[in-house]
Amino acid sequence: MTQKNSQPFSDPANTWNQRFATPGFLFGSEPNAWLREHAHIWATGERVLCVADGEGRNSVWLAEQGLAVEAFDIAETGVAKARELAAQRGVAVNCAVADCDAYAWPKATLDGVAAIFVQFADPDLRARLFANMVSALKPGGWLVLQGYTPRQLEHRTGGPPVASHLYTEAMLRKAFADLEIVSLREYEADLAEGSGHHGRSALIGMVARRR
Repeated sequence: MTQKNSQPFSDPANTWNQRFATPGFLFGSEPNAWLREHAHIWATGERVLCVADGEGRNSVWLAEQGLAVEAFDIAETGVAKARELAAQRGVAVNCAVADCDAYAWPKATLDGVAAIFVQFADPDLRARLFANMVSALKPGGWLVLQGYTPRQLEHRTGGPPVASHLYTEAMLRKAFADLEIVSLREYEADLAEGSGHHGRSALIGMVARRR
């Protein structure tokens, strides 16, 4: 499979607005399993940011756990659905429409960052995004991250069809060398997160803490 000339994210705002415009929730309305498994690291009232949170499944669930949640996404249609989902479930999420570079990143103030399948980012954007995520955490703050590994190109059950956008253990260790990596695991699992992530998947999950 050759992808050298493909540019699936050349117009990300329009791409995601169209994808989120369909009825229902592209990735479901329940939280990501890796995030659900590790969200206990945050205490009630702590401030957590959900990066590129789409239609709000993760931010709304974290708010239901008693956290003070902020979220952003590039797609207006996704953020509108996230706000509606929060209202339906009776929780508050501070949602913003912004891309990763334009977002008003806080500095050393967050108790947590959740980055779940933010794999639209090419290597240059990803480097800036990861740096902003780290700098936003206060000392002792936690990062929970999940993505696909290159083996996902064999499964084709979700994620970008571009190897450079996928995560490896070595890449994450290098990118987050300033954090204490508590858990970093490559594994396979059957996902059922809407139609967007459905079926056998090659995954990597990380939990890390700012020193």
